[in-house]
Order: sequence, then C-alpha cells, then structure tokens
Amino acid sequence: MQFTRMNDIAIHYRLIGAVAEKPVLVFINSLGTDFRIWGDVADGLSDQFAVFLYDKRGHGLSDIGQVPYSIEDHATDLAGLLDRLAVKRAIICGLSVGGLIAQSLYQRRPDLVRALVLADTAHKIGTAEMWGARIAAIEAHGIEAVADGVLERWFTPAFRRPENVAFACYRNMLIRQPVPGYVGTCAAIRDADYTEAARRIAVPVLCVVGDQDGSTPPDLVRSTAELIPGARFEVIPDAGHIPCVEQPEALTKTLLSFFKSLPENKPMSRVP
Repeated sequence: MQFTRMNDIAIHYRLIGAVAEKPVLVFINSLGTDFRIWGDVADGLSDQFAVFLYDKRGHGLSDIGQVPYSIEDHATDLAGLLDRLAVKRAIICGLSVGGLIAQSLYQRRPDLVRALVLADTAHKIGTAEMWGARIAAIEAHGIEAVADGVLERWFTPAFRRPENVAFACYRNMLIRQPVPGYVGTCAAIRDADYTEAARRIAVPVLCVVGDQDGSTPPDLVRSTAELIPGARFEVIPDAGHIPCVEQPEALTKTLLSFFKSLPENKPMSRVP
C-alpha cells in the first residue's frame, strides 16, 4: 500500500512498474468506487505499461478534505501526484467522473497527457436537478437509500444475480464510501460542463462505453466522441457502466487496440 499527502489530502495510490522504463497508464475510478475496480485490467496491462491507480479524494482510503469539491480540485490532485512521480505525457483513462477529471486535467495540464480514454463518461453528465435530488436523498438517508437504483445502472441484469458474490461485494464498496466524499463529488459532477473544452482536445481520444450503461448511455458517450476531433468510439458488449468489472478482457482488448494506434515518435513518460 502506498500513500502520500497532496494538497493537504492523504491519498492512497498504487504504482505498478517503473515510470522510467515503460509508458505510463493512469486509471481514474468512478463515483462511489475505489481503484480496485481496475484490478483485472491493470493486471492485464502491467507487462507493457507502468500502471498508476489512486483513490480520489473522498473515496476509498484517501482523505475526505474540504467539501463540496469541483472537478478541478480532483484534477489538481492528480496533476500533483503525477508531478511528484515525475510522470510526463501519460495515457489517462477515466471512468464516469474519472472521465471528467481526465478532461479537466488535459485542459489545465496538457503537458501531462499523451492520450485520453474516456470510459462511460461524457462532456456533461446529468442535470442539476438530478444531482440535487441524489445529494438530498443521501444526506437524509445515506448511500444505501439510493444504492439499488445506482447498481441497476452500473451492472447488467446478468451480473446482478443474487448468487453472484462479486455483485454483493461491489454493493458493499458503494455503500461503504464516505457520505461527505460521495456527495461532494456529486456536486462536482453537477457543476461540470466540458462541452466547449471537448472541441479543443488535440490528443488521441478513445470514447468507450458498455452497451447497457444506464448512467452514461452509449448515445451520450457517442455524442461526446462526436465533439472531439478524430475521437474513436467503441462499445463493449454485455456491460453496464463499469466494463472494467463486468468485461475486463474485452475492455483490455479495446484499450490495447487503441494504444497500438498511438504515434510512437515521442516518449510517453520520462524522469528528469
């Protein structure tokens, strides 16, 4: 287990491999999860990449800090972590709110970004009314009050079988997140709109989505890809909002295909 302090927040992270020896791949997890959702995908890519995973503020083992947050707060944390590890020009892969953080990171620190993978995310997610209602419900009754509805959007019916012990444990992951961190990040999503910024992205981009995603449906993710010049759009079959959990092999294959298409004329990472 690896920990550091960034912007007065204790952050839990994991770095697999040496950034001086391999291109760097950064994974940003979704709302209500921690970096363990990337475990199978990270394992499948760690022979070719140095893999960086972390619990964003308010999630997992990281500190909560001052709430509510902005997406820029999350992006500032990530930029500081990458600077501390001397990572440059990484491939940034963000899921859901992680995709908003990835877009913000590119906007604020394009020097850190070689390419973007925007997974099950969009230029804008939901409405102020929707997020306000979710925040109010959780503040009144806790995350468990909304958990079943969230999990229906996260996972396909096949994954949500009562006998699937993995589903039970991912439900535990959701309901055990700190309430202040969860609602603080809901507020960040509510206030984020990268519609115009998406049109100015000038690095290679893959937009990928589960075919049964109930949180950021394929048509929404496709609309984001259409905003970004030259972006690639892919759909993962038999997956909901978190393909890295339901279909890690299919997602890994899609990622590798995209990575192989990237220009190789510049290094993806370096240590000064």
